[in-house]
Amino acid sequence: MDPILNPYAPGAGTPPPELAGRDALLESVRIAIERARRGLPAKSVLMVGLRGVGKTVLLDRMRDEAEGADVHTVRIEAPERRSLPALLAPQLRQALLRLSRNEQARDLAQRALRALAGFVGALKVKYEDIEVGLDFDPEPGLADNGDLEHDLQALLETVGAAAAQAGTALVMFVDELQYVKEAELAALITALHRCAQRRLPVALVGAGLPQLRGQMGEAKSYAERLFDFPEVGPLSPEAATLAIAKPALDQGVAFEAAAVDRIVAETRGYPYFLQEWGKHAWDAAAASPITLDDVRAASASALAALDESFFRVRFDRLTPTEKRYLRAMADLGPGPHRSGDIADRLGRKVTSLAPTRNQLIAKGMIWSPSHGDTAFTVPLFDAFMKRIMPGDDWRD
Repeated sequence: MDPILNPYAPGAGTPPPELAGRDALLESVRIAIERARRGLPAKSVLMVGLRGVGKTVLLDRMRDEAEGADVHTVRIEAPERRSLPALLAPQLRQALLRLSRNEQARDLAQRALRALAGFVGALKVKYEDIEVGLDFDPEPGLADNGDLEHDLQALLETVGAAAAQAGTALVMFVDELQYVKEAELAALITALHRCAQRRLPVALVGAGLPQLRGQMGEAKSYAERLFDFPEVGPLSPEAATLAIAKPALDQGVAFEAAAVDRIVAETRGYPYFLQEWGKHAWDAAAASPITLDDVRAASASALAALDESFFRVRFDRLTPTEKRYLRAMADLGPGPHRSGDIADRLGRKVTSLAPTRNQLIAKGMIWSPSHGDTAFTVPLFDAFMKRIMPGDDWRD
């Protein structure tokens, strides 16, 4: 069929044509934001899940809906080597400049901009990657102590006061939150806690890998009471079927039931893989309906595309030692696996492999569901490791 009309959208954070199975989560975040705007108790929301489950897509949809409701937002992605102050400062500046256009909130928004100037000036020595234009001179004694935990709290309090005066809220949407350092997470948690205590309309909607829950708890013990941690997983068979069948049907193209069932089984319901299989099934089919044979033919090209992009880009970041560790995990199956079993596969002691395991966790390749267990953060990565490192040569 015509590839130009192909409705499927595999890509990093690319919105799918049908966002199936996530209505309840979207609604819970909408309610939390609206409660925060009204000064009512509301927990911030941190979505956790493996790669490819659509966390980034959800984050962007939630932000679009919040802005459609006249909520002020900032959107950042936390890379591995940038500080949280450097990421937040320019985005907060833009949000405050927008708030300052509100006649009722102008004075408080400008005070918050002075707080931001003090915040940046005091922390620039420690966080050299902060780069932001400043519109006002600092106000002495306001968010300028040079201590991140104290200053971020003071800054977000002034931002929250301006948002409340304008009858709106400030919501920070942060992706890849697991890459934020523990001390910076602790400062953010403290600031959000203070805003919640004062019923100020400041909230966080974040997304990260499953280890984020533990990281937040380690940063501040009360984090579990301050946040909701909904788990974003694969779609149910019904939602996965809808995600595949409806975009084609909207184009006047049908799927055989057996073809859809095969795609759902191959992808295990993971949204990114559903889009990849849907795209390749469409391209493989000559006409409607798309058949089981079309899907069988598409599976080879879909896997090849995943190997060259989704999987390979992560594999290429690994050292040889890290690759062998993951190959040993793959030898044991999808997981999770005991650290001792992985060490046995490698003929090494568990203690000698601890640095490698820690590096892989830091890179977001694996996580620990429970003490001593290790699991992939990328679905189907075990099968990829066997394809790219076949045989037994990896043991050497």
